[in-house]
Amino acid sequence: MTLKSILAIGTGGFIGAILRYLVEISVAHTTIPLSTLIVNLLGSFILGSLFAIFMKVKIDMHLKSLLSTGMMGAFTTYSTFALQSFLLMDKGDYFSAFLNMSLNLFGTVLFAGFGFVLFEKILKEREEI
Repeated sequence: MTLKSILAIGTGGFIGAILRYLVEISVAHTTIPLSTLIVNLLGSFILGSLFAIFMKVKIDMHLKSLLSTGMMGAFTTYSTFALQSFLLMDKGDYFSAFLNMSLNLFGTVLFAGFGFVLFEKILKEREEI
């Protein structure tokens, strides 16, 4: 790993962490940790979209690292999701814990696929023009 790669990932991580914080302070608290769900769904959509783009468009590897490993790695919050789900169960709120785990687990997979398919289609249509 080169210094340029480390700086790219670090810069992306800085951006992702700030974006994550902005979502956290912008979303009202509900029965389940909604800000974490939003970040996980949005992050999965963006990462799926990025990988579809990376497969079709020549992009510098440092920019790829900045966007995926750095920015999306800092933006998404699966460790936070895990702890929040545990804390819901620990206080006996099993319904909210199950709802939170289900929405995060299945929602992020669906959003990653949606982002990938959407951008794969957009890029394919652009090739046909």
